[in-house]
Amino acid sequence: MIYSSKSILFLITSLEYGGAQTQLIPIALNLKKMGWRISIVSMRSPEAFIEELYNAEIPVESLDMPKGIPDPRAIFKLATLIRKWKPQILNSHMFHANILARVTRLLVKIPVLISTAHNVNEKSSAQEDLNKASWFEIAYRLTDPLSDMTTTICQAGVDRYIQVKAVPEEKILYIPNTVDTNRFQENNELRNQFRASLNLKERFTWLAIGRFDKQKDYPTMLTAFSVILKRHPNALLLICGAGCLEIEIKNLILSLNIKDYVRMLGIRRDIPQLMNAADAYVMSSAWEGMPIVLLEASATGLPIVATDVGGNSEVVFHTQNGFLSPPKDFSSLASQMDKLMSLPLAERLSMGKKGIEIINRHHRLDHLILVWQNFYLQMKNKKSISSKLI
Repeated sequence: MIYSSKSILFLITSLEYGGAQTQLIPIALNLKKMGWRISIVSMRSPEAFIEELYNAEIPVESLDMPKGIPDPRAIFKLATLIRKWKPQILNSHMFHANILARVTRLLVKIPVLISTAHNVNEKSSAQEDLNKASWFEIAYRLTDPLSDMTTTICQAGVDRYIQVKAVPEEKILYIPNTVDTNRFQENNELRNQFRASLNLKERFTWLAIGRFDKQKDYPTMLTAFSVILKRHPNALLLICGAGCLEIEIKNLILSLNIKDYVRMLGIRRDIPQLMNAADAYVMSSAWEGMPIVLLEASATGLPIVATDVGGNSEVVFHTQNGFLSPPKDFSSLASQMDKLMSLPLAERLSMGKKGIEIINRHHRLDHLILVWQNFYLQMKNKKSISSKLI
């Protein structure tokens, strides 16, 4: 059996518009342009990026797994695809894909297997006792011998997995999330046009983007926003997203009597325009990895207020390009939002410039594509991995 040189199969839980996917797709497309043979397998039926991948001549297959229901047949389907494509490297993304790839390696030869974790804690709910390993992390620990290397998107993730012994220190590497600064950048002309189209007038406009689920903790954000409206009655909050808690969130908006100050925009495809139209970005997550939206907001020059969880502090430097607040503390979040709104315009703009500087230094797509390629080449050639890839 001959495995093709410079070939990668990416395995991911799903192809949809989300954080892990918005990292994987640009990496896949750019590596394809750089001469790599790329293929992608989605555990569930693809919902997004199909046209872009087709146009790039990147084959996409689905294991057609139902959401939330384990299907052992997926192991044999994946093994069949690996035998068909014969990749030199298999890079799985997110917990379920990581475990599936590791188990499948028992059945079929995979020269190099890399697991990529996209959260500090990949459980579906916040962990109460952070000193103990979750069963997700125990699963990582038990299957780690089947993987050659694990990467995470933030240093907080590296520290966490080493702490709970999910991965040995010598087998884990931090490669940060990235943002396309050609797409997300300051544009005053676009700002003026979009503010006019949204009829924002002179209102101070906050923007929040994310799924309506427990992780994003919208109740804390909305309660904090109801508090700052007492001092800033002209404020407005734009929320983009959808999810299982949408009805509860809408009911909370009504009960807080802030319906006239919050606009629910649903799922949007014009995020760069919305970020240019906004004055600041707010995130209230109970836990995180390294949120793509924070990178996008920083690249657009928005000052940020966010909870100090996961890798958020690796993007938002407290008092430099925004403010951090403890999670699940609406009073503190409101205080930080008020602090930012009370700054003179020149200081807020300076914060935005600092955010752009941080992105250009650590998270530019063009730089991190080269980091990933160098990493893959080192793994393919079985060389020791440098801790200073970035």
